[in-house]
Amino acid sequence: MSQSYASPSSVDRGEEWNTWRAGRRRALTAPTGNLALTETRWLPPGEEPDLDAARAGQPDTVTVTTLRRTDLVTGAPEHGLRFWDADAPAVRHFEDVEVFPYDPSWVLEATYTPVADARRIAFEHIRDNGGTRDLVVPGDIALTVDGRDYTLSAFDDGGTLLLVFGDPTNGDTTYGAGRFLFVRRTDDESRVVLDFNRAFVPPCGFSDQYNCPMPPRQNRFHLPVEAGEKRPVFRDGFDPQH
Repeated sequence: MSQSYASPSSVDRGEEWNTWRAGRRRALTAPTGNLALTETRWLPPGEEPDLDAARAGQPDTVTVTTLRRTDLVTGAPEHGLRFWDADAPAVRHFEDVEVFPYDPSWVLEATYTPVADARRIAFEHIRDNGGTRDLVVPGDIALTVDGRDYTLSAFDDGGTLLLVFGDPTNGDTTYGAGRFLFVRRTDDESRVVLDFNRAFVPPCGFSDQYNCPMPPRQNRFHLPVEAGEKRPVFRDGFDPQH
């Protein structure tokens, strides 16, 4: 492994990581956290969502929100509803997320090269039966890990770079479909930091109602990335992928 990043901050990175883990748990178990999503309902073509009608008759623990996507065949916008239950079975059975011990050698600095135009790259999604959706990838992330050069594609997630990556631990000690990592920008526009200790299980690991992107070929590492989250743990044999 190379290009380990030495933070100029005097703050202990291990303590920062513990704070991140605590915040991650709060987010997962929140009323509209990953564990609370019980239904994603796509509406017929041309139909607009009616939140008042959707909320009618729901328990007080349920929150309803809207979402949209693009039809893979026609390119037309599709509208949908999401139902979140603060008392969902996944919330009640959730124990924790297993993690690797914090390892500073997995905090890596990389070169970031923006592209001139809004480039889109096809990402296969877990619930699209092999279909792909084009996501904006605003630049290339180049780094060397264990003597091997990689050029990674992180897409724009609301102004933040989100890396979807895979490695040989997937399906063994980590979530089978790969993991996510937010890329940290630096004061130097050409440099970014990838702290794999903050790699996390994607939303589809907590509810089968998500449609997560999967790692493209260029984002698959050839050595085990033994850092970050492994898998969620549930009590009483509960399986969120039912």
